[in-house]
Amino acid sequence: MSVTVQPAAASDDCAIPARAGVGLKARHYRTILESEPDIGWFEVHPENYMGAGGPPHRYLSEIRERYPLSLHGVGLSIGGDRPLDEDHLARLKALVERYRPGLFSEHLAWSTHDEGYLNDLLPLPYTRETLARVAEHVDRVQEVVGRRMLFENPSTYVRFAETEMSEVEFIAALVERTGCGLLLDVNNVYVQATNHGFDPCAYIDAFPIEHVGEIHLAGFARETDDLGEPLLIDAHDREVDRIVWDLYARAMRRCGPVPTLIEWDANVPEWPVLHAEAMRAEAVMREAVRSENAYALAG
Repeated sequence: MSVTVQPAAASDDCAIPARAGVGLKARHYRTILESEPDIGWFEVHPENYMGAGGPPHRYLSEIRERYPLSLHGVGLSIGGDRPLDEDHLARLKALVERYRPGLFSEHLAWSTHDEGYLNDLLPLPYTRETLARVAEHVDRVQEVVGRRMLFENPSTYVRFAETEMSEVEFIAALVERTGCGLLLDVNNVYVQATNHGFDPCAYIDAFPIEHVGEIHLAGFARETDDLGEPLLIDAHDREVDRIVWDLYARAMRRCGPVPTLIEWDANVPEWPVLHAEAMRAEAVMREAVRSENAYALAG
């Protein structure tokens, strides 16, 4: 089933600029309101704002009056084999109507089973049956919320033996069926490439970049598995790694400037450190685009 949805950004004050933003943290509320830093936009998890009121909504409302906002969900379990939680969808719709986010995204994952909720974003088997189920759920979300949603490529540590297509092929087919957009998480690409042994450059080169509406960058933790092999954890607890910056520049040369988020959810630093990481993303974005334009002119 196809549905008619509105573009992610409905008006100028909602639109997310092709600049860097950061995840909004409670410890930074006052600093942001008092100093009004030069930064493109903020992103929040809607699940943190599904209560009726209180300080979180008061601060978010004030910040939203000054900056564009993006919602990045973690609770829809879009890949689950049960119907979507309609109460959760209703709360999500209310948040979209209240804060008018420029972008709305979710993860290509599942996290529920029967009545239970798992505190992880788990991988999917890339089969035609899964594709049909996920597409049905995406249609339902876009129908209820009335907006196009973006889908984030996952970060995984295990994979299903049962698979009929590559992850990139699955994502491209999902876009074709539903009209959704994509969120390219470059850190997830490198984490998966290391854990599963594939070429991250080939993944980015094959990704349907024309549908990317947002990019995520984050830091990862280095571990080893039971066999002593490298294992990367999508930790969001430190600076972006040099290798991820290089992959980000590669993606920028393919797609041009795109709203880019610094995800830093654990061991959250003081505001100047987080802001500096966002400014580095903007510098990499500018340089990648400049070098690509210079190459095109020389050709």
